[in-house]
Amino acid sequence: MLEAVRAVGRPRLVGGGVRDWLLGIEPKDFDVEVAGATFDTLHRALARFGATDVVGRSFGVIKVRSAATGAEYDFSLPRRESKTGAGHRGFRVEPEPNLSDADAAARRDFTINAIACDPFTGEIIDPHGGREDLRTGILRHTSAAFSEDPLRVLRAFQLAARFDLRLAPETAELCRQISDTYAELPVERVWGEWQKWATKSTRPSRGLAVLEDSGWLRHFPEIAVLRGTPQDPEWHPEGDVFTHTQHCLDALVALPEWTGSSPERRQLLIFAVLAHDFGKPATTVFAEKRGAMHWISPGHESAGGPLAKNFLRRIGAPLYFDEPVCALVVHHFAHHHGHDGRFSDSQVRRLARKLAPATIDDLAMVMRADSNGRPPLKSPTTDRLIEELVRAAHALAVQRAAPRPILLGRHLLALGHKPGPEFKPLLDAAFEAQLDGAFSDEAGGVAWLKQHLQPRE
Repeated sequence: MLEAVRAVGRPRLVGGGVRDWLLGIEPKDFDVEVAGATFDTLHRALARFGATDVVGRSFGVIKVRSAATGAEYDFSLPRRESKTGAGHRGFRVEPEPNLSDADAAARRDFTINAIACDPFTGEIIDPHGGREDLRTGILRHTSAAFSEDPLRVLRAFQLAARFDLRLAPETAELCRQISDTYAELPVERVWGEWQKWATKSTRPSRGLAVLEDSGWLRHFPEIAVLRGTPQDPEWHPEGDVFTHTQHCLDALVALPEWTGSSPERRQLLIFAVLAHDFGKPATTVFAEKRGAMHWISPGHESAGGPLAKNFLRRIGAPLYFDEPVCALVVHHFAHHHGHDGRFSDSQVRRLARKLAPATIDDLAMVMRADSNGRPPLKSPTTDRLIEELVRAAHALAVQRAAPRPILLGRHLLALGHKPGPEFKPLLDAAFEAQLDGAFSDEAGGVAWLKQHLQPRE
């Protein structure tokens, strides 16, 4: 395919695929920019290799699905972009086949994404110093045109978290200058960048640092208010709640279970950890505890649930995240409440029920991230409590799903009862008894029901 393209122009591998290759990451996207060709000649050269999609004609883009492998590739002409209106869509795009490599790369957002490669010689074409920025871990804008697209600030946020990068000071200043343009972004595009952060981060704290350095943290007030909220240095030597949250997020992605989790579970867990202390700013007081004055945050777990939901709505997350994320936030301290390291069967079953559709295994990961997010402090006692909770959940087979009611309406019908308003309270009482361990199978449930109904007969 590249040989055919070389016959009509000068192909270059560009964009994220080159960046990933230089970082030692297997590229998943293959974008080819072809200078010196027209759209029609490029299209003819590619058409024999598979189905082509020319919906991007006005942008000079052709998508090709290989007939041999089914893989998709993007081929494009070099182009110039000029701002014509508000938002990330307010651009006029003009293909310009004879642009130089440097001019073609200048339209890209960051220097690390403006590196090209000659696929035939292996030559690296790096007119904006992106390779050095990759080496030193710097995220730097390619040109002043960066400020024309506010979405690029959120791209900086997720790229920093994915590749452990710091925002260049001059780029941070440019981001601060365009902070008011956040309102131009459709919420679905905001979610797109948060989703990448939630799924692909290797050091998520870097993303929060970008939001803070760029002045864009103010658009996410539930996070912004964590900065400066104090914590007891005896329990939290790392600093304020914002710093603690950063450490917790990095601790989460360091857990072995993180690597093997699905994208959906990663999103659930990372948003739960991000939001787990959202309730602290409103509940933190300096008060007496254990005979001395301490910073304490009583009730911060329950206070955080509604704030977590507000945040998820603000960033456009799918609605199905609301319930499990909020449940994990509200119960993230369950291992420290109401017992002395021993969990009754009833406690564990009821916790699994309260968490659903999240699970006790999910909660354990949030708890471990919270505990590990207090460097250099380690707490064997907390680790033991978490492991005991997990052990108890596994013993009851509720670590990955909440208990389901054994007794249903059909059991009442089988005992000769006609449907009516008394069904629901009877079944609710039966489920409560089941959670308390009164029965564990259908036969035991029916026996319990018969006994429970005896005074009514």
